[in-house]
Amino acid sequence: MSVRAVRLLSVLLLGACLVAPAYAKATHPARHKATSSKSSKSPALIWRGDVTTAHGVVTEMAKLWEKEGHGRIEMQPFNTASGIDAVASGSADIAGSARPGDGSAQDSHLTFTPVAWDGLAMITNPANPVRSLTLRQLHEIYFGKITNWKDVGGRDAPIDLYSVFSPNDGVEYSLRTLLFGRGDQQISAPRLYLNTKALEEGIALNPNGLGLSTLSNVAGNPKLRTIPIDGVAPTVANIADGSYPLYIPLFLVTNPSSPKATQTQAFIDFLQTDKAKSVLRDHFVLPYADGAGLVAMDQARREKVYAQSTNSSAKPPLAAPGASYAAAAAVAPTSERTLEARAAMDKRDAAAKASAAGARKSYVVVKGDTLSGIAKKNGVSVTDLRDWNSLKNDNIKLGQSLQVGRD
Repeated sequence: MSVRAVRLLSVLLLGACLVAPAYAKATHPARHKATSSKSSKSPALIWRGDVTTAHGVVTEMAKLWEKEGHGRIEMQPFNTASGIDAVASGSADIAGSARPGDGSAQDSHLTFTPVAWDGLAMITNPANPVRSLTLRQLHEIYFGKITNWKDVGGRDAPIDLYSVFSPNDGVEYSLRTLLFGRGDQQISAPRLYLNTKALEEGIALNPNGLGLSTLSNVAGNPKLRTIPIDGVAPTVANIADGSYPLYIPLFLVTNPSSPKATQTQAFIDFLQTDKAKSVLRDHFVLPYADGAGLVAMDQARREKVYAQSTNSSAKPPLAAPGASYAAAAAVAPTSERTLEARAAMDKRDAAAKASAAGARKSYVVVKGDTLSGIAKKNGVSVTDLRDWNSLKNDNIKLGQSLQVGRD
């Protein structure tokens, strides 16, 4: 079995066996029975993706889609990475994502369609007295420079920053893009979870907890409280007029090469109907078409958020001080399978490294070659050639294949 197949299998099994059933049991039936003869004859569409898009966009929309006689949609909420992987591999038809494509080879072959606007929401326990954070404070908390609530007007207690394990998770990726200028920025977060639902459960138990979710995910939840940013609360009205700075589009992801491409496009088109837009508004998200002004001001908004967050126009270094993704073990009392999640991410990283290794330039040694001569021809050092090829000295053999660089 290929590395990619192993990676996909591990992620899909983890999502199907651990999170999707629990989420489905708590919030909605995972599979909806057909309500008409027409829908019963239509092949089901499979949706998989982040909990945010499931809650804010797809769950109730799937019920309406079926009620209107278009067919059944099987819901498999887990996280962004599992959804995008599944659509790319053909094991799902639609994915939900709170981020756009990340520029990877996989994402470039998929279509990311924005369907709604939501607000990134910093959440804490209701017992926490802090009532607002600035963008600069938020940046410094995620960067590991502010670690005590007293430094932002709260009690003398540690800030227990929670995060979702996958760096490419939709909400995490979007926030890091705004605060740091790059979605893959490493952060200082000692508590890691499989998805935002598990993260929310952890913060509900911890008066010192702080984490990221979305307005649609936490609105009306008495166990959590959102923290305004620069005094502006995350509300639909504040998102609509752009006064709340951390708004994001929610995307549905499809594969144009899928045999169900016509059906998936029909579902996306369905979200533009008045009935569908009404469902979106009922779940604290703004239909994408209603946010034309947000599109127009987006670039200026991003520049303003980044400038206020960093207090500088220069890009920050990639690694945050004490970034937990680099080495520290996660502490996640309400997520028993964090180590399994780490293993799944390690497999993803290994696949990426294997792909990169496959892109290296190679050279076959011919008569008269020396290691120093090969290094000079390829613009690299002899030390690099030794390291890349595990050579103990400068001895090489006729016909030997050497890695001499990267494409």
